[in-house]
Amino acid sequence: MAKNILSLGRKELVEKLWAADPQIRRILAGSKHVEEARHILFDHFNQLNRSMFNMKPDTPYATMNSIEKRNAKECLRVFSNTIRTENEHLTGASPLTGLYDLAQNRPGALEQVSEAFLCEYLAFFKGITGKAGKQPKIPELLRAADGRSAAQDRSAATARSRQLDAYSAIMRRYRRRYRTGFDAALIRQRRKLKAEILAHFGASEADWRDPRWHLKHILTDLDTIARLVRLDDDETAGLAMAAEKGIPVEITPYYLSLFNASGRTDEDRQIRAQVLPSVRYCASVAANREQGVDMDFMQERSTSPVDGITRRYPKVVILKPFNACPQICVYCQRNWEVKQIDDPAMLTPEALREAVAWIRDNDHISEVLVTGGDPLCLDNRRLEWIVEQLAHIPHVERIRISTRVPVTLPFRIDDGFLEILKKYHEWGRREICISTHFEHAAELTPEALEAVKRIKALGVNVYNQHVFTYYNSRRFELCLLRRMLKLSGIDPYYTFNTMGKEETADFRVPMARIEQERKEEARLLPGVVRTDEPVFNVPRLGKSNLRAWQDHEIIMILPDGRRVYRFYTWEARITTNFDYLYTDVSIYDYLKRLAADGENISDYKSIWYYF
Repeated sequence: MAKNILSLGRKELVEKLWAADPQIRRILAGSKHVEEARHILFDHFNQLNRSMFNMKPDTPYATMNSIEKRNAKECLRVFSNTIRTENEHLTGASPLTGLYDLAQNRPGALEQVSEAFLCEYLAFFKGITGKAGKQPKIPELLRAADGRSAAQDRSAATARSRQLDAYSAIMRRYRRRYRTGFDAALIRQRRKLKAEILAHFGASEADWRDPRWHLKHILTDLDTIARLVRLDDDETAGLAMAAEKGIPVEITPYYLSLFNASGRTDEDRQIRAQVLPSVRYCASVAANREQGVDMDFMQERSTSPVDGITRRYPKVVILKPFNACPQICVYCQRNWEVKQIDDPAMLTPEALREAVAWIRDNDHISEVLVTGGDPLCLDNRRLEWIVEQLAHIPHVERIRISTRVPVTLPFRIDDGFLEILKKYHEWGRREICISTHFEHAAELTPEALEAVKRIKALGVNVYNQHVFTYYNSRRFELCLLRRMLKLSGIDPYYTFNTMGKEETADFRVPMARIEQERKEEARLLPGVVRTDEPVFNVPRLGKSNLRAWQDHEIIMILPDGRRVYRFYTWEARITTNFDYLYTDVSIYDYLKRLAADGENISDYKSIWYYF
């Protein structure tokens, strides 16, 4: 795609569209009606597929390299999907009609499609004809080893090493744009804000290291937050609307100290976005409430056999004893049920006993994920009762405690909690492990590292799940997070596609960007660092792996440029099951937003070809 593609209007994009593949335009313009065009296009695509790997010199793909051919084949497959009548029926859209009307110069045709739509099909047309963009060629010496001398082998190895150095240099150059929480200047800045927070509350250093003090002084209102840090106008408006609409806001004093006190910067934009609701978020949540829309996007109620239990997999269950957190994340998948810390959020003793009994009575369960909310909001006495009950169930091999306190309140990892881990973690018999949620390298601080080190000293594993959002989706941004996680004793575990909920639109990223990040950025890291799996959470049924193209496919491009995916569940190869349709955010809108934030969108040009 051209560097300035976002600056073009619809008329210019249509001109580029037809120039990219004149044959498709001739088919569309020469057809008597849409159905004839569909029939001829399918014949044309079949012919192209047959000729793609035909070595005759007069075929369209004779001079095209294997990578371009593979891309052309994928473009043909996805383009074909979007003009199938079945998929038109499923989605209520017909891109073929839009393209046909454009080729026929019908009145109003241009107004029926968006720039985002035209960019998607321009990418298809360029891909089909091998014009997607040339990649740098590998050194000729690397192509074949047969019959080479030792000197030639050494030359080839040297050339390859230089190429790998170039890849590493690219990664290093991008990584320098971002700062970690171990940056000396950032530490000084945060310590200064910490002192101001303590002074505001009349508190001491001893208070700061006491998690109970933080829980008693969670920041919930605009006035207090604004007195401690400078807010931009949009942040002030969002907090004001949250108060007006009764939408909870919670920030621990510790996490607030990670803000830049003098206003939003590139170093803290992702931190602020996680806890400061936008006007769009508040308006969407309020509208859902007024209209009675069920915000349980993952439909957890339909997978809950008893209160407090969620089950989507054969061997694992989720136990939710506490539905509050010390800090509320705006993009949380459980925002429909997470309560404020001072609300009654604990399962009743009777319900908790019933949930544990359900696990005890089902010997198919070998792993229990204790989550919520954040279970570390509970005191150590209550938490140990839960862990002890689970540890006494013979078939439970692993207890995974899901908590974000290493990020939001690292002082909660205290001696009492560590004693619980030490007491019930027994290698060879039962594993206790921690699952946490760092979103950005700027959240990895000396305090967080100290908490993790105390856990790891017991031989307890710590895993990280991060959500791929707009605020950590820039080139090599997650690579820095993975690198720092691994150096801090935390294993990257999952990369989650942002939930498709309307209220979290500020955070959503096209699925193509996750796939691009995995192939072009994460792949450059050592294997033990890129251990996270990119997944999409299918409502009711669980995770679908985004690296397996067999598990999902694009079936439609809507007039506004959004891709519609059909997802198949993890059970698809085991038993017959239904599929799930998901409407993504448009690549075009994502790139426009990046450009507005100062990104060079040519760095992302291959994103259109991730399907």
